[in-house]
Amino acid sequence: MDNYFKDKVIWITGASSGIGEGLAYAFSAAGAKLILSSRRTDELERVRRACIHPEDVQVLPLDLFDIPSFTARTAQAIAYFGHIDIMVHNGGISQRSLVRETNLDVHRRVMELDYFSYVALTTALLPHFDERKAGHFVVMSSVMGKIGTPMRSAYAAAKHALHGFFDCLRAEVSADNIKVTLLTPGYIRTNISLHAITRDGSELGTLSENIAGGLAPEKAAVQILHAIAKGSFESFIGKFGGEKIALWVNRYAPGVLIKKAAKLSPK
Repeated sequence: MDNYFKDKVIWITGASSGIGEGLAYAFSAAGAKLILSSRRTDELERVRRACIHPEDVQVLPLDLFDIPSFTARTAQAIAYFGHIDIMVHNGGISQRSLVRETNLDVHRRVMELDYFSYVALTTALLPHFDERKAGHFVVMSSVMGKIGTPMRSAYAAAKHALHGFFDCLRAEVSADNIKVTLLTPGYIRTNISLHAITRDGSELGTLSENIAGGLAPEKAAVQILHAIAKGSFESFIGKFGGEKIALWVNRYAPGVLIKKAAKLSPK
């Protein structure tokens, strides 16, 4: 991985906290030039100032719900350094509620942010990658993009959809030297459960024990950089434990995992 990211231009969404913030610091330390996006300009500026090379970091506010703005924002992102090498799709929201209790608007909101925004931003940037015959989409999915457990229906559905879309995209563009890496994080110590939406769209407001005990974002960032540099098609990110075992069981004995998931207490 030595010098792999040196002078590469990397655009990160959801860069104001959590995994996105950890990636900003790791990429900056590796010599990359960065474009940081989220809705919170003040937090993006804080992250920019904390990077090892803040002079090589640009802040581009972006609301992932505002899909009509993506064409202009993409042009602005490209103009900062003249091109983009890697697009890290990282913004998103989680959900905690039973299917029978969840408003349809909650499903639509999660899908709009966690799936459609990724599709729209990808299609806005793809012509640039096509023109350069180079580029790399890095997509933040989840272990929930491969399995299903109680209280995560909207979130799991959006993450499952990402795998279908980006696997198809990879098949279409690999001959043009455009790469796709899907990341399936387990429990990472972020605020994702605090901001998870519940059955009526209100925030959960509590940090789950599993996430509180998860892998630190800066350690997750190291694993992610290795996966990108290797050109991995798909990579688990997190501690070795229940989440990784669940992925293996789902692959080789899915019936076992389905029965186990049915016995989990909703939480």
